[in-house]
Amino acid sequence: MRPTLRQLQYLVAIAETGKFGDAAKRTNVSQPSLSAQIADMEEYLGSVLIERGRHGALLTPLGEEAVRRARLILRDVEDLKAVLSADGQALTGRIRLGVLPTIGPYLLPGVTRHLHAEYPDFRLSVREERTIDLETHLHDGQFDTIISTAEDHENEERTHLFEESLWVCAAPDDPIAQSAGDVRLADLKGCQLISLGHGDRLSHRIQTIAEAAGAHVSSEYEGTSLDAIRQMAEMGAGVAVFPSLYALTEARRDPDLVVRRIDDPLARRDISLIWRRTSPLKDRLLKLAEELRAGAASILLGRR
Repeated sequence: MRPTLRQLQYLVAIAETGKFGDAAKRTNVSQPSLSAQIADMEEYLGSVLIERGRHGALLTPLGEEAVRRARLILRDVEDLKAVLSADGQALTGRIRLGVLPTIGPYLLPGVTRHLHAEYPDFRLSVREERTIDLETHLHDGQFDTIISTAEDHENEERTHLFEESLWVCAAPDDPIAQSAGDVRLADLKGCQLISLGHGDRLSHRIQTIAEAAGAHVSSEYEGTSLDAIRQMAEMGAGVAVFPSLYALTEARRDPDLVVRRIDDPLARRDISLIWRRTSPLKDRLLKLAEELRAGAASILLGRR
């Protein structure tokens, strides 16, 4: 029997989890059943796709190629389902959304609550990833669309959502925290800026700002989250740099938090909803973009 779509789903799940047991849980099937299905597929193809061992499931070179092709097949099937289930409605079915970690937790909670209330037949499946992984997983079909910086996905179709400024935060006794109003690049001269690790695209923008301002990015500490670099800044380790959604959300939650906007074109980034040019979901994605745009505006325009 030829490989079934379900078998391809099992194979991809094993590739992503590295274990038969975890793949079985993800696909809601028993481990013996999943193992038998993979064995049947290997027998039909006449190739070993997975190396079984004490340390988990490792893909063979043929297995890697099979997973790559399986993802493309499953992506096309999802696209077909999307076309056939649209039924003239803008938001129905499920959309798989990838989003930057510096955006998702601050933009999506309010938007998803609204979507669930207004569109009961619509489901938004969300996963946070780095810019480079968003691009890869959009191409291989793991995501239907992503929220990211437009400049990093030039070959995809997109619609603008909002523009974010960058903000700074420092310890209470730092001159940056004791002043009011916007910050100019000249005000950051000599400062030690704290950023996320180099795997995050935002860190590249902050490095550019540091070079233009005569500041420098800390080589002693790289945060894994915006909360982490905020805490380090408040303890006097340097000046943290945040995007707008985080800065304004946290400033409203914590009245004692002092954040100041950097007034310079370098300290801005364009955030877009991005999808494959071949995607059949364009009408629904444009509708989703309207909701995301409104959610962002409610945060950004509510500036204190």
